[in-house]
Amino acid sequence: MQDLVSVTGMVLKCEPVGEYDRRVIILTKERGKISCFAKGARKINNRFMASTNPFVFGKFLLYEGRNSYSVNEIEVSNYFEQLREDFDGALYGMYFLEVMDYYTRENNDETEFLKLLYQSIKALISPKFDNKLVRYIFEIKAIAINGEYPGLPDINIDYNDSTEYTVNYIVNSSIEKLYTFAVSSEVLGDLKYISNHLMKRFTDKTFKSLEMIIE
Repeated sequence: MQDLVSVTGMVLKCEPVGEYDRRVIILTKERGKISCFAKGARKINNRFMASTNPFVFGKFLLYEGRNSYSVNEIEVSNYFEQLREDFDGALYGMYFLEVMDYYTRENNDETEFLKLLYQSIKALISPKFDNKLVRYIFEIKAIAINGEYPGLPDINIDYNDSTEYTVNYIVNSSIEKLYTFAVSSEVLGDLKYISNHLMKRFTDKTFKSLEMIIE
């Protein structure tokens, strides 16, 4: 008899399997990034059709097999439906999902990454924040969580005090306090160069969603 496990997480991506099923990648609090199968999820009116889409956050009750998981029940807390009506926001969101898929692993403690992803998606759907600022905060914090932040890079920028303060705040603050501020256009420009430099240095992947974002 298969064991049932309960996890809390967000769907990073899904892909078709066979005629009607889906393979779903979920970033979870309890077991890191896991892959599971949702039987019949591509059938019209199937109970898993909407709840196995990217951005869905909630509790997933899974059968744990020897080599994989299968979906039994899903209790959705947030579909983040606002992104369906915001093309630019959805692109940024898909980029965040791609970055998390790149960084996270199964059976690792990925709690901080899950929290960062959730808070960043919330910031994207809020009218209070510029999507570009959300992106740069997300990128810098992701690098810091992964233990790779080397300090302000030497890239021929004359950093002002506000830029240094902002980057230090992003790196050292709790995730719950990340999206609580705005910056000047000058600082935003500095953050762009800093985050772009860091992402090129510490990732070796081309992110498809990022190629579609125009800034």
